[in-house]
Amino acid sequence: MKKLKLRDIKKIVIPVSIILLFVLSQCSTVPIIGRKQLTLIPESELVSMGLSNYRGFLDTSVISANQANTKMLNEVGKNISTAVEKYLTDNGLEKRLKDFDWEFALVESSVPNAWCMPGGKICFYTGILPYTKNADGMAVVMGHEIAHAVARHGNERMTQQLLAVAGGAVLTEFIKEKPEQTQNIFLSVFSVGAQVGILLPYSRKHEYEADKLGLIFMAMAGYNPEAAVKFWTDMSQMGGVKPPEFLSTHPADEKRIENLKKVLPEAMEYYKKYN
Repeated sequence: MKKLKLRDIKKIVIPVSIILLFVLSQCSTVPIIGRKQLTLIPESELVSMGLSNYRGFLDTSVISANQANTKMLNEVGKNISTAVEKYLTDNGLEKRLKDFDWEFALVESSVPNAWCMPGGKICFYTGILPYTKNADGMAVVMGHEIAHAVARHGNERMTQQLLAVAGGAVLTEFIKEKPEQTQNIFLSVFSVGAQVGILLPYSRKHEYEADKLGLIFMAMAGYNPEAAVKFWTDMSQMGGVKPPEFLSTHPADEKRIENLKKVLPEAMEYYKKYN
């Protein structure tokens, strides 16, 4: 076997080292959870795409005229987002929300669903209100969706999808050169008006992270995190052949509810600390 010369080894090691250093430099840490994640897409790019799709969705939807529910949604959203901003600022993580501009909409639809775009654009469907029932229940869903956005789970999923199709291309260049393909991937990752089964589901890891962060975020804002167990239990017991849209990408089972119960003591500590 021919032995590699030093210069040949350098030709291999140096490029690999550069790539490794670049990847490591693009790693961030999920707040509170502490997990390292790879997010190669500039958040500003996702925020721009999110805003465009959010506006387009609202333009073709019927905004709820129910003032009481709309007021509750805006109050819950503002309270939780403000609490999240304060926590991140106090812990030197304010850059994580640099491109965020919170906005909350309540859309008329019988489908029990809610979603959050990059940049803090959040939409609730009126169909989920019978299950949230009150401000605490609404805070469960709001906290969960805000958690996905703050944890940049969408960026992670989209990074994975783009890497799979872009090959060795630089992702920022791929996004510029392949806008239609990038948009299709974006729509497969985020749930703007999508039907059951179309979305790429969040991983169980992401869901558990969003559950935990969601409980903590709602607790920081003064909402009782104990409401989460009842909400998810009620949602998991809904009848029908196929699950409601909100559950199509959110595994609701006994294991998940057990996990929520395990996280509750930590969330309650935040509830006591901030209230």
